[in-house]
Amino acid sequence: ELGRISKVYVNRPAVVRHAEQIKKWKTLKGNWQAAWLLKAVTCIDLTTLSGDDTPSNVQRLCFKAKHPIREDLLKALDMHDKGITAAAVCVYPARVSDAVDTLKAAGCNIPVASVAAGFPAGQTPLETKLAEIRLAVEYGAREIDIVISRSLVLTGQWEGLYEEIRLCRAACGEAHMKTILATGELGSFANVYKASMIAMMAGSDFIKTSTGKEVENATFPVGIVMMRAIKEYYWQTGYKVGFKPAGGIRTAKEAITWLMLVKEELGVEWLTPELFRLGASSLLGDIEQQIFYHVTGSYPLQHELAMA
Repeated sequence: ELGRISKVYVNRPAVVRHAEQIKKWKTLKGNWQAAWLLKAVTCIDLTTLSGDDTPSNVQRLCFKAKHPIREDLLKALDMHDKGITAAAVCVYPARVSDAVDTLKAAGCNIPVASVAAGFPAGQTPLETKLAEIRLAVEYGAREIDIVISRSLVLTGQWEGLYEEIRLCRAACGEAHMKTILATGELGSFANVYKASMIAMMAGSDFIKTSTGKEVENATFPVGIVMMRAIKEYYWQTGYKVGFKPAGGIRTAKEAITWLMLVKEELGVEWLTPELFRLGASSLLGDIEQQIFYHVTGSYPLQHELAMA
């Protein structure tokens, strides 16, 4: 619906002002904080996207996804039998089989997500992108994080962007598709809103802020714009699309703030792994430290928590 796209206007000063207010929200304490942190854990896509990834560090990541918080800490909180795991394990296509085999051997149903479609730059031919998606699905990925061609947004080729995402959705088959907008490279909030709407119209199950490789990744102003697009799309269609901030989210406090923002903008029903994810590689370590402090009253030594 290009008519809707052409009329988009974003009040940038209002968005920025609202984002500044978010940073001043009071921090949760005690059991409330611990509960929100455990909720954050269940929404994390535990990620490794490095050139030196090997089967062994993917296996270690899978183990951490299944046991994200030390068992004795969960017992102290009476949460040891609640099935708390990470939401997914996210890797490159070449490492999907390693992750699938490891999780299967561990008797774990955590889905494997794979980046694809020319991640992170998106500067590969469409045929190559589609082939990469199909291979990742063939290897066992149940979720695919595609990346859009930023040039289509920057040059206003909205029909071309729609068609690219639609073809990627078809290539995903039964797998869920998260569409990475790389918002730090889209030039304006209006472009972020338009790209969000196009991605949802083309069948995306999630829209995601960043690859984590841009100079600017997940920020609160961008999150507000994307969530307002999700809300409008829901009003228009009755279809709920998920939201995933990714890149630069490293502290427990940031994770809680993102959860609170989603609750404020979209509602409690979005606070589930089916509709909200946090893309992170080092966040879980800080969350586990904060839970350790909540239980014991002191911060852990380096050897007291398992490596993520």
